[in-house]
Amino acid sequence: MENLGCIYYTNIFDRDRVEVHAIQAEMSKKYWRNLSEAELIPSPRLETPARVETMMKKSGTEKVDDSRRPAPTPNTSSLTKLREAAACCTACPLYKNATQTVFGEGRKEPALMLLGEQPGDQEDLAGKPFVGPAGQILNRALEEAGIDRNAVYVTNTVKHFKWEPRGKRRIHQKPNSRDIAACRPWLEAELRIVRPSVLVCLGSTAGQTLFGARFRVTRERGKVLGSELAPRVVATVHPSSLLRQLDEESREREYKLFVQDLRVALKASS
Repeated sequence: MENLGCIYYTNIFDRDRVEVHAIQAEMSKKYWRNLSEAELIPSPRLETPARVETMMKKSGTEKVDDSRRPAPTPNTSSLTKLREAAACCTACPLYKNATQTVFGEGRKEPALMLLGEQPGDQEDLAGKPFVGPAGQILNRALEEAGIDRNAVYVTNTVKHFKWEPRGKRRIHQKPNSRDIAACRPWLEAELRIVRPSVLVCLGSTAGQTLFGARFRVTRERGKVLGSELAPRVVATVHPSSLLRQLDEESREREYKLFVQDLRVALKASS
């Protein structure tokens, strides 16, 4: 519901006509941090009313910057056309620093659709989901669980790589509610076209996209759940979490639990 609220707020909120005093009259600024919508309002405009007032006095003859408008989600049953349309999406700022849109890939009406968080560095360069280190772990786990990767559909909640520079490296940054809300129409379109028997949420971002911010993978993993977006959902950890385990023993233990969750999903699809 938070993500849907952000989508609604994005469409009704006029960033060029911010009435800061009116906003503060309704709710003190100290409470804004509790609102997911607050992330959708550019902070410079919230904190500098004089800048907004100057902007409002301008003649209105300047060209409107529409670079942030989302590409329309086509009404199509073709994944190819959907992928082509997503390549032009500028609904959030992430496209500016990403190499390309990384859309999902796989077959229609599969037993399983795997939903991750966002593409990583190698996925951003290759234009394909789960081809980096986490993808290698996923491939191994799928095989061990008796699942053919070529027979599933793999995608991410957010389609652009969000990162920050650290020396010559690009370090992953967790997507926020605005990033997720901007990409939600593409996920909904994928689900409408792909129609998986079971949707597998890999990690907290994917799980919270379907079930809300209070959803915890640690509590719900390995269970067959249902949501408005998919009738059968199984949540598990993201394979990248296995790479962050402190020692080989814990890594192997978590890997076995991951494979076990995938087997639950496979069984639920039959």
